Amino acid sequence: MKKLNGCLMVILLFLVACAPNNNEDEVVQEEDSGEETSIVPSAKLEEENYRMILPYKTSAARGVINRQVANRVDIDEFEQGLRRHSKEVYDPDRYFFQEGQYITESMTYEWIDDLNPKVEEGAGEEFHRDNPRYLSHILEQNYLVQGEDNAVNLAGISIGLAMKSVYRFQEESGGPDYYEDISEEEMMKKADEIAQDVLERIRQIEGLENVPVMFAIYREAEQNSPVPGSFVATTNVSGDSSSIGSWQDLNEEYILFPSSEGREKYYEDQELVTSFGNEIAEFFPNYVGIVGEGFYVNEELQKLTIEIPLDFYGKAEVIGFSQYIYGLVQEMFPDYYDLEIKVESSTKMESLIYRESGEEEPTVHIFH
Repeated sequence: MKKLNGCLMVILLFLVACAPNNNEDEVVQEEDSGEETSIVPSAKLEEENYRMILPYKTSAARGVINRQVANRVDIDEFEQGLRRHSKEVYDPDRYFFQEGQYITESMTYEWIDDLNPKVEEGAGEEFHRDNPRYLSHILEQNYLVQGEDNAVNLAGISIGLAMKSVYRFQEESGGPDYYEDISEEEMMKKADEIAQDVLERIRQIEGLENVPVMFAIYREAEQNSPVPGSFVATTNVSGDSSSIGSWQDLNEEYILFPSSEGREKYYEDQELVTSFGNEIAEFFPNYVGIVGEGFYVNEELQKLTIEIPLDFYGKAEVIGFSQYIYGLVQEMFPDYYDLEIKVESSTKMESLIYRESGEEEPTVHIFH
């Protein structure tokens, strides 16, 4: 009966999510956009998310991040995390989100080259180790507010600086790779200098002379890391300032489960993930293992993501397995953090079981 009630709850949640929203979209006009009008959708995917202005404008430096940041998981966390930290400054109930429209592709490449040490022709290993390229990428995000006559205008920007934790280099093209570790202390010292230079350049761009700026420093993971790096510091600059002030330290980290780091730092969470895998292995003979990822702030678990790779021979197997996972979630996992479990075959994601912090019942989605 408990599982039946759970399934009914899933169906109800699905119907509610798909119900039409009768609120009308807003028609607004972007400042300095001539006669162009834009639309602000009335609905948001989640209450804490930003609304975005349509037609959607892509970044003026679109695609650069994919060529500058080596690890895919870093790219995702850098973009999403900058937006997450921006919420501390730009309230989603008041501000609209827009990708960066001021720092162009050519400017991004130029600034990155200017702000990193110049590599001399024929430079040897010692030179590279003494002069690592610290900065990988500069990410801009814009935050707008609605003023008089339905006009929206820029009210603040966020700038993310992606900094390396490991510098990879070659003495000659096609030669072997060398690696130089960069300490967080050394990285932050350089990040402070880079942020000041970036701020001065921003103040020279038309439209950004007097706009508040939030800076966030992101420390990348190693290139082949299965989990992303993390944001380590933020600072806010008022619209009438051209100087970087003090930084607020952040204590965030992503932890892989199972791993030696997970066992050492968060033993109980690792044991929970391991026990969850053991429960699955007991009933499903083709089970090969799971991979977990915990996101921690101030050493408190905020979100646990688990991927379960399995081969299935029909949709009935997927449904039965997902029902089994649904029951294990209720029995094993506490509800003080977000939980997301992805059931994947070799070709696609088969189902998704998720539960937000504080909710009693998980939600299940079977992909067709």
